[in-house]
Amino acid sequence: MVFFGGLMSDMTGTKALALEAHCRKRGRAFVRFDYSGHGASSGAFAEGTIGRWHDDALAVLDAVTQGPQILVGSSMGGWQALLGAVARPERVAGLIGIAAAPDFTEDLMWQAFDAETRARLERDGVVHLPSDYGGEPYPITRRLIEEGRDHLLLRGPIPLACPVHLIHGMRDQDVPWRTALRIAEQLQSDEVVVSLVKNGDHRLSSEIDLARMLAAVDAVAAGSA
Repeated sequence: MVFFGGLMSDMTGTKALALEAHCRKRGRAFVRFDYSGHGASSGAFAEGTIGRWHDDALAVLDAVTQGPQILVGSSMGGWQALLGAVARPERVAGLIGIAAAPDFTEDLMWQAFDAETRARLERDGVVHLPSDYGGEPYPITRRLIEEGRDHLLLRGPIPLACPVHLIHGMRDQDVPWRTALRIAEQLQSDEVVVSLVKNGDHRLSSEIDLARMLAAVDAVAAGSA
């Protein structure tokens, strides 16, 4: 099993550690990692792009794991997990998206920016967006937006046949819950489950949320055994 973290997150987050502990109890192999510019990895966050982080994820999948894997992606990690599954379909037994956010650079950033923010991004090459989770503002680069367009998934069918379970909070202030329905509509797989959590936020890290995620992991694992 491989966990794909979110934007400006790292491999020591609540969901990653809960998954690791769960896999240890079940005797399953588990991998968590940091993209370049995240957590313990080298590189500057502002130099990252969706494609560069996709390359990081594929390098981990190719070099560290063997056989079919269950991919679990949170937020941006959901986009990365989908990209990884499309690139390596033979290596994927199933996929779980937690508040998955494919195409967010276009749909939730560029299209949501006002004219002033777009002009500043075009002029300066970077804008700094406040974080809802504390810490420094996010540096969002023009390169991140432009390169992200090479990896959009929701504009057409997503060629995956594996089981997919999407979990999304209906009180998510960062990624609209209807994104999960858009993903489900585009997936070619017939084995797609969407779970909407009425009082769930973007993080989905409460005890009950974690239990729901782990149950989804077990269900996908049982179906792929």
